[in-house]
Amino acid sequence: MTAPRLDIDLGKIHHNTRALVDTLGKRGITVTGVTKANLGSVEIAQTLLQAGVQGLGDSRIENIQAMRGSGMSALMTLIRSPMISQVDQVVRYADISFNSELEVINRLSAVAKNTGRTHGIVLMVELGDLREGIMPIDVESTMRKVLQLPNIKVTGIGANLACRSGVVPEAKNMAELSLLANTLEATFDHKLATVSGGNSANLLWAFGNTKPGRINDLRLGESILLGCEPLHRKPVPGLHTNAITLVAEVIESKLKPSQPTGTLAQSAFGEQPVKTNKGNIVQSILAVGRQDIDHLGLTAPSGIEILDASSDHLIVSSPQRLAIGSEVTFQLDYSALLRAMTSPFVDKVFSQHLPIMAAAACG
Repeated sequence: MTAPRLDIDLGKIHHNTRALVDTLGKRGITVTGVTKANLGSVEIAQTLLQAGVQGLGDSRIENIQAMRGSGMSALMTLIRSPMISQVDQVVRYADISFNSELEVINRLSAVAKNTGRTHGIVLMVELGDLREGIMPIDVESTMRKVLQLPNIKVTGIGANLACRSGVVPEAKNMAELSLLANTLEATFDHKLATVSGGNSANLLWAFGNTKPGRINDLRLGESILLGCEPLHRKPVPGLHTNAITLVAEVIESKLKPSQPTGTLAQSAFGEQPVKTNKGNIVQSILAVGRQDIDHLGLTAPSGIEILDASSDHLIVSSPQRLAIGSEVTFQLDYSALLRAMTSPFVDKVFSQHLPIMAAAACG
């Protein structure tokens, strides 16, 4: 088998998805399976749908287009505001898109009208994380204008927290979103089918004792693929944390000094080398680098320490020499997974080692 590669266990991904769908379903919350971290993988997308997600979400229209090209007819949502330069593709391939700019929605309306389609809109609301979203005070005036546009249907409102500033989804901001949904419905006599509360960072709130209010959908990616919640990177009980692992091959293993010699300047990535003199150590090089992974997001097996990485080399230390041609398996965090999935130099190998199991409790 070639390396570097991602070993992807679809059985574990199915289990994680089913567990989250069942647990959240008891609270009246559906799951949109997010495919952006796996480059719109058809294998993973099909697994999410088989496990019960109500639809798929991706931030890149290219991924949605690729999934459509494979014959997938599931509900698909573009979860990043469309670029004006891509509105034709958005209307053609996505059923719904998340939006915060009237100019973009106007263009979507024009394209939808010209092509005889109806395009769904979720208006994104800024709740404090300072990424995308309409300020709450402006949502009512925005919706009034959008409701007048032809071939556009406002299907819901949504919010995103924790991604930029780490703002925690909690009772107060989720209640604000619920109240806003109720106010909009009463003001415009327009049913909002979806109130999308956020992403995997919402799980601690969703599993808590607070009633979900109007929140009836979460967009989950990291918790499904890696089995953890993003706020504290702690495993979610009942989920597999090793559904996806990185495997890299050893190409050098030698006894070397732990400290560089000679005059030191910046490294290739503009970093100042850190002097740590531990004498001679067993240093090994694996054939994977920063072009493929975020080495800071890797967890090595017990006994192996990650020292650094250059573009194409991952440098580790170990008690004994590692056999040339042997493989080392690493756990990944979201950043490392995202980069590895998008690297053409990292193979993706799918398997289903586990039977499809009854979902364990997550709450």
